[in-house]
Amino acid sequence: MHIGILSIIIFLPMAVAFLMLILPIKQQGTRNVAFVVSLVIFFLALYIYNNFQLTGYMQLREFYPWIQTYGIHYSVGIDGFSLIVLMLIATLIPSAYLLLWNNERSKIYWVSMLFIQSGISGTLFSLDLILFYFFWEAMLLPVFMIIGLFGSGNRVFSTLKVTIYTMMGSLFMFVSILYLGVAFYYEFGSWSFELNDIVQITTISYEHKILLFLSFMLAFAIKIPLFPFHSWLLETYSNSPTGGVFLLSSIMAKLGVYALVRFVLPIFPELFKEFAPWLIGLGLFGLLYFGIAAISQYNIKKMFAYSSASHLGFITAGIFSLNAVGMMGGAFLVVAHAISTGGLFLLVGIMERNLGIRSISALGGIAKKAPLFTFFFAIMLLCIVGIPGTNGFVAELLIILGLFKFNVYVGVIAATTVLVAASYMFWMFQKAILENRGNDVSEMIDLNVKEVLGLLPLVGLIIGMGIYPEWFLYKIEPTIQHYLIDILHIGANV
Repeated sequence: MHIGILSIIIFLPMAVAFLMLILPIKQQGTRNVAFVVSLVIFFLALYIYNNFQLTGYMQLREFYPWIQTYGIHYSVGIDGFSLIVLMLIATLIPSAYLLLWNNERSKIYWVSMLFIQSGISGTLFSLDLILFYFFWEAMLLPVFMIIGLFGSGNRVFSTLKVTIYTMMGSLFMFVSILYLGVAFYYEFGSWSFELNDIVQITTISYEHKILLFLSFMLAFAIKIPLFPFHSWLLETYSNSPTGGVFLLSSIMAKLGVYALVRFVLPIFPELFKEFAPWLIGLGLFGLLYFGIAAISQYNIKKMFAYSSASHLGFITAGIFSLNAVGMMGGAFLVVAHAISTGGLFLLVGIMERNLGIRSISALGGIAKKAPLFTFFFAIMLLCIVGIPGTNGFVAELLIILGLFKFNVYVGVIAATTVLVAASYMFWMFQKAILENRGNDVSEMIDLNVKEVLGLLPLVGLIIGMGIYPEWFLYKIEPTIQHYLIDILHIGANV
């Protein structure tokens, strides 16, 4: 059996994690090995990126029998959309290791990070629905362990809450996957859960399609999260350790958006178009609702939690805009938001490690004490606000243009609501970082060399993609056009 590069990316962290569990290696050694593995995966991803063909179809396909009696296969591949998510993950995780270098003292923490990276990669590449479900659930378990073992506050309750939420949503999706497999069997006389086969089913009634569509949407809406499936968000983000909240906000939430495009769009193309106005409305409402909720927060970690959810609503609106500009903007914002939000959560983790406080009212004067910290914090913040010269600006501009194409009034609403983020982000930056209000921040230590090295690639992407977005867009445009022309059948000139 020939093992391809995608399988190496999936299983290398998992194999190393099992090896670390067996060998009598302490936490420092485990951390160092995990970091090296993340670098290996980064260079493998960079090789894929450099050799990726500009086509809208799947590349680097691997297909092996798994449970052949029931048509379940190990089937993986990569297209333009999954390519940019791969590069995002491959860049963020090594950076996160450098910023988390001295945060945790347990071997289990770093082993869990390795398992999570395998689960994320498997979810990203899967083209068989059962295989996707397997990795979708598998990537959650080590995250729950990280929150439950290393979190703060009422971490056990937070872990149980997010577990119940995600498992309930995933259960509906799993039942729908089984229904699709059975429907394929009755129509074609053989079993298959392969995505390319499932999309050929023609015998499902419209009413049943709606139920199946909503089941998939529920699982992904909880993960993103979209309003009103967000009640797990605040406590989980607040009580999670820095690594846990980084993974939830920067990577796993983005996989929820990715899964919408990978599975909901091709399996239910007509319903994807039919429900697009409702989901754009829900996304924009979430943008405004979570933005207003962020304004009312005085805990900096909770503010960023709501800010993250607000931008994810905007990403969803772009994905459902049904035109190339808006969908590319949504994909662009997946990357831009993951970088900036991930960087901010990691920086807040450093601040919390030094000062032990999260309340904005107890901060202030950090700029004078830690200028490097302030510089990187400002870059991440400017990206979230969407200042010209950052990738956040390009992403928001593309989404707004796409929503104008969808509907002029929707575009006007989108253009005005994005101002919400600027209102609370600049206020927070002034109060917590710039303004000296007499609070004791003497224990705040500026960034060390490892932390600066971890943040430099993120800043490079923020500015590089903001100045020359074509470097990113040309890789994904053929895939987006493929979705629009060959799957949604709504033409190329949109």
